[in-house]
Amino acid sequence: MMKLSELPGGAVVHGDGNITVSGVSLDSRTVSPGGLYAALPGANAHGAQFAQQALDRGAAAILTDQAGRDLLSEAVGDIPVLCHPAPRAVLGDIAAAVYGTDPQAPALFGITGTNGKTTSTFILDALLQKLGKTTGLIGTVATVIAGQEQPSARTTPEAPDLHRLFKDMRDQGVEACSMEVSSHALSQHRVDGTHFTVAGFTNLSQDHLDFHGSMEEYYRAKALLFTPEFASRGVIVLADDWARRLARESQIPAATVAAGVEDSADYTIGDVDGLAFTLSGPHGSIRAQSPLPGDFNISNTALALAMLLESGVSAEELASAAKDFSVRVPGRMEVVSEHAPRAIVDYSHTPDAIEKALSGLAGQPLVVVCGAGGERDHGKRPLMGRAAAENADVVIITDDNPRSEDPATIRAEVISGARAAVSDGTSRAAADAVVEYASRREAIEAAVAAAGTSGTILVAGKGHEPGQDYGETKLPFDDREITRAAVSQCGSPTANR
Repeated sequence: MMKLSELPGGAVVHGDGNITVSGVSLDSRTVSPGGLYAALPGANAHGAQFAQQALDRGAAAILTDQAGRDLLSEAVGDIPVLCHPAPRAVLGDIAAAVYGTDPQAPALFGITGTNGKTTSTFILDALLQKLGKTTGLIGTVATVIAGQEQPSARTTPEAPDLHRLFKDMRDQGVEACSMEVSSHALSQHRVDGTHFTVAGFTNLSQDHLDFHGSMEEYYRAKALLFTPEFASRGVIVLADDWARRLARESQIPAATVAAGVEDSADYTIGDVDGLAFTLSGPHGSIRAQSPLPGDFNISNTALALAMLLESGVSAEELASAAKDFSVRVPGRMEVVSEHAPRAIVDYSHTPDAIEKALSGLAGQPLVVVCGAGGERDHGKRPLMGRAAAENADVVIITDDNPRSEDPATIRAEVISGARAAVSDGTSRAAADAVVEYASRREAIEAAVAAAGTSGTILVAGKGHEPGQDYGETKLPFDDREITRAAVSQCGSPTANR
């Protein structure tokens, strides 16, 4: 609990500053008695419009801006109001103060990047458990506190929810937490008041330009994690030019990881034999094995190892932990059928992710099912189609999560990239091997038929998601279940082209 007058951020208190608050919430429906309701401006409404609901639930005070204060009715009465011109910018520090966030309890490991965040955090969590730690995990797929799983609403929670999770972890004896840090979260102050022992960077490629506007702004958002405000040390995988730039511009000490000798790096990946590799660096060499298929997962595993080494874990301890550990990441290169045909479901929903996922797979023919999400970056859609056509023998374009957009228009944009690859001769898939199905179920069934008994199928885009989003309608749909059923039936579907 904390007095309003003692909260950080410089908000002006209108009312009794000696009132104490015991929690913080952005949602008027989840305010607890004695809590602070953060009434923030939104795209469609202002949080102050829902203040009465928060007060009915026992809110002790309200944080808002001047516009919000003007909207508050007389019903607020004597309830104190904290007014700040940018309330979201101070919300994280306020939540950290109220919940008593301690950056060492638990120790925090944050990973950002376009692709690989979820897998890297799961690998990091598994290694920490092998080291004997009680762990927590926060990310896209799930939130886990000392082995107890709860659903995640988004990749990185809003600041009040995040700091409440840290308190829950501390109360349950969690010693280390691995979490995904999205560019949206960094831009929207969701991780303010948080300080990571080590920050990690996987890669950067086109995504979220509907939000950031340009790759430059996207990069700048990611780079915020590598500042003294948010982290003590960093580890950067030199996977692309953006990563190399970050290594130069990082405002905190940052070690680098690279495969081979093309980059001068602090840690190098060598002696690769299948999924086994050696990570060599300033603390010695560790022989390890990626627990998941794909060359990119060797990089993800190396990132997790290097982050632990940079945190102070000895090479001897880590070498022992890395000898034999397993990780299952829902919807991340998840094998749902081992043979006849082999089928894998993955969350790859960017051009780079599709290319990397396909390049790590064997099988003849190699069949990919993919689409693109609605109300998201339009520019990546044809690039996703091109990546699919250039790396698979059969490309089946279908609906992903259309949301409120016309599904046929989205499919056409993806197909245009695949057709362009066929036209300019870069396509691995023949012209008649690029097909379209409106139904995702039928697309998966068609992929099973095309792959036969010797091929490999990648169902890309939705990964762990349990439903398909058509705007106001959300239908139950799990790629993993549908793919397993299609493989078990091995029937010839009827195309809806």
